[in-house]
Amino acid sequence: MAIKASDVKVLRDKTGAGMMDCKKALKETDGDIDKAVDYLREKGISKAAKKADRIAAEGLTNVITEGNKAVVYELNSETDFVAKNDEFKDLLKNIGKAIHSSNATNLEEALKIDFRGESMEQAIAAATGKIGEKLTLRRVLVVEKTDSQVFGEYVHMGGKIAALTVLEGGNENVAKDVAMHVAAINPRYLNPDQISDDVVAHEREVLRNEALNEGKPEHIVDKMVEGRLNKFLKEICLINQPFVKNPDQTVENYVKEAGADIVAFERLEVGEGVEKKNEDFASEVKSQMT
Repeated sequence: MAIKASDVKVLRDKTGAGMMDCKKALKETDGDIDKAVDYLREKGISKAAKKADRIAAEGLTNVITEGNKAVVYELNSETDFVAKNDEFKDLLKNIGKAIHSSNATNLEEALKIDFRGESMEQAIAAATGKIGEKLTLRRVLVVEKTDSQVFGEYVHMGGKIAALTVLEGGNENVAKDVAMHVAAINPRYLNPDQISDDVVAHEREVLRNEALNEGKPEHIVDKMVEGRLNKFLKEICLINQPFVKNPDQTVENYVKEAGADIVAFERLEVGEGVEKKNEDFASEVKSQMT
């Protein structure tokens, strides 16, 4: 049957659900708005909409590798309590498998893929209603390698940090060691060539002002700044960092001893860049009861 736009609008106003969800609900209920409201509630979509303004800054990250393809991703919840739930962990794992087996290359595409007969976005909204907290698939990174390259993966603290490395040559053990280093030290770049001129210029200016404020004579400041800048650039680049398992050698030296080179790395940490609410445990438990 044809669904009227006016009915879709009424249903959206009643439930706060998305336009496509409302249209589907009306089709499933032969245009009966009251039954469509129940349909959305049963699917958890209406309930999810009420939680849309909540902050989902907890959760888990994960890495899935198979063949020449890897997926690094983050699924957020509102509380760490839910993130430890087996149902949440199963959802995390199944989401990763679905993305890996799809043609999705980023978050936007991942949310549109089929997941148990509906879109990934709809499935997560339904899980929000079932679990009782806002869930968000926040980041998805898809990485591909060649047959001669090797993946290394490491998940820290049960999923609080996930790291992936790609090596040319070497083996999975070496690649995993580097992934562990990436998880622990959090390098910003692979090598100095990846650092933009703007970043270098900004850091040079900061270091110059810092030296001048220390009262250093201006005629030696520039020389000092270049020395400090070179040190800074080495510290933020993976290949130049002291290897976490053996600080006497750099990561690059460790990898080269194994006959390999680092091609790329990715690192996700739960809640990066999200402003979290400051709630005590009692408030958190109370929020689960409402």
